[in-house]
Amino acid sequence: MLVLKNETLINRNDAVIDIEDRGYQFGDGVYEVIRYYDGEWFLLDDHLERLQYSLDEAEIDYNVQEEKLKARLHDLMEQNQVQDGGVYLQVTRGFAPRNHPYPEHQQPTLIAYPLNLKRPTHDQTHGIHTITAEDFRWLRCDIKSLNLLGNVMTKQKAIDTGASEAIFYRDESHVTEGSSTNVFIVKNGELITHPADHYILNGITRRHLLYLAERLDIPYRIEVFGLDALKNADEVFVSSTSAEIKPVISVDDQIISNGEPGPITNTLLKNYFDHLSVTKLPNHI
Repeated sequence: MLVLKNETLINRNDAVIDIEDRGYQFGDGVYEVIRYYDGEWFLLDDHLERLQYSLDEAEIDYNVQEEKLKARLHDLMEQNQVQDGGVYLQVTRGFAPRNHPYPEHQQPTLIAYPLNLKRPTHDQTHGIHTITAEDFRWLRCDIKSLNLLGNVMTKQKAIDTGASEAIFYRDESHVTEGSSTNVFIVKNGELITHPADHYILNGITRRHLLYLAERLDIPYRIEVFGLDALKNADEVFVSSTSAEIKPVISVDDQIISNGEPGPITNTLLKNYFDHLSVTKLPNHI
């Protein structure tokens, strides 16, 4: 497999990172995961726009357009002959002698490589079980940073209890997102999901689903909801680039939607690929 390191495609075995890279020592970097269906990117421009947002917020001196990253990613997938899957990419502040302040002369490090992603059809057909967990993470979840220890620990907690995902809450009146997903609930035919603020990552798939909802005349609200609303929703589902849409059939052992994927969830799943040709989502979503 070929890996993109900065400007060059190299063999994976040669993709060496300096031991003092700040991504390795501080989690000082940002990342993206982008889906690739049937030889075509899915919302690549939106992912790269979010990557630039994360870079700017983290004050990492890397310009996606100037570095011609889009063209380099095209080359990466073509050279690896990828037809279906995805790509993982990260940009760190680079390597420097270990010290907390930013180095004076930043030389960011880019790494990107293909992912073998498969559609989660079993979970989409049968639904998943979830738990809830207190959201103890930092307050800049809008930055897609490498600092994922809280997410990893909480995901493992879910797995250890036999669930597939953990849904975070700040307090009983404030559900935020999943450990690796965004969260939607349905009540009386209306979608509800958390505002795109610093408490959550503004998922590209989250935005795609709101775009679909508009086209399918499914009403939605962007507002905070609590644990009671979550557990008493008519439907619950989670979304992400790799998960697409996964229906939730239980939360903390409380059954949702009679233990089956609900009608609105299924409608969104059925229409998920109807707008794959869209290269850029509307700015209002």
